[in-house]
Amino acid sequence: MNEDSRDLAVKVRPPAADEAAATEPRSPLLDARVMMVDDEPLMTDLIQAHLEEAGYSDFVSTNDPREALAMMRAERPGVLLLDLMMPQLSGFDLLAQIRADRALRGLPVIVLTAATGADAKLRALRLGATDFLAKPVDASELVLRVRNTLAFRQYHERLRDYDAVTGLPNRRLFERSVEILLAGRAAGTGSDGLIALFSISVPECRELAERLDDDAADAFARELQRRLEHVAARENRRPDRAAPRERDAAPAERVARVARVARDQFALLVDGLPSSEAVEAVARQLAATLTESVTLGTHEVVPTAWIGISVSPGDGDTPVSLRQGADLAATHARLQGATRFQFSSPALNQRSYARLTLGSQLRGAARRGELRLHYQPKLGVADDRIVGAEALVRWEHPEHGLLAPGAFIGLAEELGIVGQIGEWVIATACRDAAAWAAAGLGRPRIAINVAKPQFVQGGLVPALARALEASGLRGPQIVLELTESMLMDNVHASLDTMLAIRALGAALSIDDFGTGYSSLAYLKRFPVDELKVDRSFVTDLPGGRADSAIVRSVVELGHNLGMSVTAEGVETAGQLDALRAFGCDSYQGFLYSQAVPAERFARMLAGDASARKTG
Repeated sequence: MNEDSRDLAVKVRPPAADEAAATEPRSPLLDARVMMVDDEPLMTDLIQAHLEEAGYSDFVSTNDPREALAMMRAERPGVLLLDLMMPQLSGFDLLAQIRADRALRGLPVIVLTAATGADAKLRALRLGATDFLAKPVDASELVLRVRNTLAFRQYHERLRDYDAVTGLPNRRLFERSVEILLAGRAAGTGSDGLIALFSISVPECRELAERLDDDAADAFARELQRRLEHVAARENRRPDRAAPRERDAAPAERVARVARVARDQFALLVDGLPSSEAVEAVARQLAATLTESVTLGTHEVVPTAWIGISVSPGDGDTPVSLRQGADLAATHARLQGATRFQFSSPALNQRSYARLTLGSQLRGAARRGELRLHYQPKLGVADDRIVGAEALVRWEHPEHGLLAPGAFIGLAEELGIVGQIGEWVIATACRDAAAWAAAGLGRPRIAINVAKPQFVQGGLVPALARALEASGLRGPQIVLELTESMLMDNVHASLDTMLAIRALGAALSIDDFGTGYSSLAYLKRFPVDELKVDRSFVTDLPGGRADSAIVRSVVELGHNLGMSVTAEGVETAGQLDALRAFGCDSYQGFLYSQAVPAERFARMLAGDASARKTG
């Protein structure tokens, strides 16, 4: 910088600037890097002097616009001051190059021009100029426009990189933090030990907005933020953590340890862990901390936290692979039910991909005619005659063969298509039963399992009505099997749905009775026709004293409430004898037959002795 420019700079310094600087807090905007491109060295020196007098401490410049693009990529300025009229390369051309560059296109550019006409300004605006400064430059206006431009960029980046509710970094910034740690370790400058990424799914963040309001959901999210930050601070201060090497201490401090990556998903990053046992200890502490109850006004919420864990090295060497592995593990933990956390692994990723493929194939299975109904006969305990059957769906997969419900019904619920499959089952069972009646094979009662989403989402009653009307079947031939848990979630709504089903003439059964948590006070109010004793109580008959007492009590309870009682899972003659002694009405199980295709069940109804063999 020459002496003349320094003299000019001093003249615009306000009186008592030193005193003001000593009393006012320093703005973080003053630490931003300002870059200038102008072919006149005197102008760059003058602008630098003005900005330094205002407190800016990081100024870079070039007088050759041909070097500017490479310099911008290296220096990463917060704002660019650009002269338009330069002989080697015009500011217009350089501005066009900046906006075409993926890494630089978001850089704010303040154009300096001596031109007073509107054409130059309009051309610069079309090319992406952020603001203008007229030459000769007024020092006060320069400082004001630089400050406003930096403040607007900071605000924009805040919106882009941070969650508006909690103030936590979002997915983009968090993945950058993971990248910093991975790069530090690869370069030998980062922490020793393992890097663990925890993906944390908390469904209440979304559910509270639906059940209460957005304010409650936001307050809940901020409480989770507080807990996660507490865990992160504690874990990264522990004496057993491998500290970053001295020359990497500053970058490590800038790493985002906690993030909110989706409305109901958070992430935690812990490095320097000495072993996988230490990772598991963090996961256990994390689960315990997050699942403590949260009070929201008059409401008390117990959070659910499903935690997936990816560890590097081992589960990935990029931010995306680690995050995807942890997300998949969190999903796997949720599907496991009782598991609070799950580690990622290549095997898990492979199973997840196979599940994703299976799900896409399942969506069109009914349309392609791949679904089948098999029927397990239900027999009277007293006379061993067929009184009905339970309809069980199968999937004739073109590659995997015949799949039982356990292989795809859970997936159908996850994909939100279990209602469509349930509707197909009801329609097909009604058509089959009507065909058997028309063929003179009697009127067996066909039991159909109802999935919880199908029951609570309101499509069950219309689907049953359509199926009965289309098939011409009488309602009493259809029995819908419900579970205790789905009935007790919302007793009043459940009762309304059950009454609507009964109004169509269909019967109702409570499946797996005794394994749920139903109230006897509500049970007597429900319009139920049948109780089904779960197979777990039948297995140890006749020798198990506790199971014998339970089954006897269920039979007596059902009869006292005017309900019939069916036992499932009967496999031995001894079990059947015990049920007969208890007065049980009917049974089903491998003792008589497994579930069989509709054609074979029709032969059973016709009395084909060969078809009655269980194989």
